[in-house]
Amino acid sequence: MEKLNELLDLIIKPDSESALRCKERLDNIAKPIDGLGEFECVLPKLAGIYGDDNFNIDKKAIVVMCADNGVTVEGVSLTGHKTTTAIAEHIVGGTAVVSIMARHTGVSIYTVDIGMYDTINAPGLIHAKISNGTNNIAKGPAMTKAQLLSAIHIGMKMVRKLKDGGYRIIATGEMGIGNTTTSSAVASVLLGISPRETTGRGTGLSPDAFAHKIEVIKKAIDINKPDRSNTIDVVMKIGGFDIAGLIGMFLGGAVYKIPIVIDGVISATAALAASMISKNCVDYMLASHLGKEPANKYIFEKLGLNPVIRANMSLGEGAGAVMLLPMLDLAVEVYRQNTTFEKVNMKRYERSEM
Repeated sequence: MEKLNELLDLIIKPDSESALRCKERLDNIAKPIDGLGEFECVLPKLAGIYGDDNFNIDKKAIVVMCADNGVTVEGVSLTGHKTTTAIAEHIVGGTAVVSIMARHTGVSIYTVDIGMYDTINAPGLIHAKISNGTNNIAKGPAMTKAQLLSAIHIGMKMVRKLKDGGYRIIATGEMGIGNTTTSSAVASVLLGISPRETTGRGTGLSPDAFAHKIEVIKKAIDINKPDRSNTIDVVMKIGGFDIAGLIGMFLGGAVYKIPIVIDGVISATAALAASMISKNCVDYMLASHLGKEPANKYIFEKLGLNPVIRANMSLGEGAGAVMLLPMLDLAVEVYRQNTTFEKVNMKRYERSEM
């Protein structure tokens, strides 16, 4: 924990002057004021992170954290750990949804076994297994504190490695059956609201199975008694290795000064937890989309982030995060290439006072 705290002490606020210059430039290019909508908030945020208002996002990556969750034995999901294995193989094999999206948009994909039950030897898979899945949270803590901290450091090391490799922006993804249960449990405790408000149907549970899932989450919280004021305690007791690895990525984004894109509810839960470990790391987060899982809206409200995409997605894998990247490419190119009002001999639009 001491080493983690030493790294977090390195976090500083983004460069406000670069962000301001970016916003002024956006206001001076030949388009309506705030015509790019939410991107007119995202682009100055990127300028601040990079400390440069003439930035690019030419080299992009996504990291998919794969892990299994012991709570699946409680019948909270339609399938078991074999599905985690199969989808992970598809991701590294290039046939999963996120793989196709990444390939088509020029995004490098890194798939990490941070805690899958099975061990696969697929070319390209990054082996960083903490354990063969977590323990069943309905019976006791998901993991030990040492395991949690190891997973967080794995996420941070991935960010440092990619930053050193020249990547400019990193998206987050995950794969792990049962992780909507663990994320709903963690979000419920950290937000201080009922599991009924944070829990969704995952991949399509029946009404009875959905009610059972909520009861299992309530049981896990009651048995483990996670301390809401101690985020490490909460994730250790009712979280998952994928969540822990993603927490490390969000913290790493702030430490190493690179934007990290939030995907769906598992990724968003990790972002929430990271923000409670170090509040300044939110300055380095981008919200891609608002998915179906009900916890999403509460988490983004708490983080003060506004997801760009409203497509009602519930896919996972990092698909929503990857989908944001080509949209960002377009916005950045408009910002870098569009002419100014002066050059086209037009009167500049002015922002009206509200």
